[in-house]
Amino acid sequence: MIRAARRLLGQPSARRFALLLLLLAGFAALLPALPRPDPARLPELADSLGGLAPVVAVVGGALLLVALVPRTFVTLASGAIFGPVEGAAYALGAALLAAAIGFAVGRALGREFVAEHVRGRLARLDGWFARQSVFGVATVRLLPIAGFGLVSYGYGTTGARVAPYLAGSVIASAPTAIGYAALGAAAASPGHVNWYAAAPAGLGLLASAVLIHRWWRAGRRNRVERRKPAR
Repeated sequence: MIRAARRLLGQPSARRFALLLLLLAGFAALLPALPRPDPARLPELADSLGGLAPVVAVVGGALLLVALVPRTFVTLASGAIFGPVEGAAYALGAALLAAAIGFAVGRALGREFVAEHVRGRLARLDGWFARQSVFGVATVRLLPIAGFGLVSYGYGTTGARVAPYLAGSVIASAPTAIGYAALGAAAASPGHVNWYAAAPAGLGLLASAVLIHRWWRAGRRNRVERRKPAR
């Protein structure tokens, strides 16, 4: 078994894939050490950033997401710092940039290894990802299977196409970006809390339920089509 592992690691694609796994493991190990800022002091950061605020918000948020920080935390903080409207816009920009970075890293380090070694059901699953539409990507993004950053890296290792992947990632991120940015802004200013801040988050849950239902119906229809006898 050790000899087989050495032979596998002798392949360049396997070494790159191992590097990807080490990268993800390192990010996961560092997560508990990240500082927890005081929500009440976050709005002060907007004034201190000045004209660089949009760039810092989008790039900084994207880097946190690719480091596997939960998107909920990043979006809440964005809303607390910049308010519900700007916070949602910056959080959505950060999600798009993080989706692109994670995909690019996963494609560069893991795609060749996956293409060479997946067989059977995993190969069919990889083919399904390669054929995915914008709707399919949005559905996967809304399923509670893994964090935003981890899904981005995972998509890069598949044969997924870039354009549908990015479009689906943005569509799936929009409802919660609006909702959590509003909640973050309300948490930073308790005197302005109102129940309408939770409405976009509820809209995101509703959108998730609709997409999951449509995905289930599409899968059921495909199974029925496969069972029909050939003419």
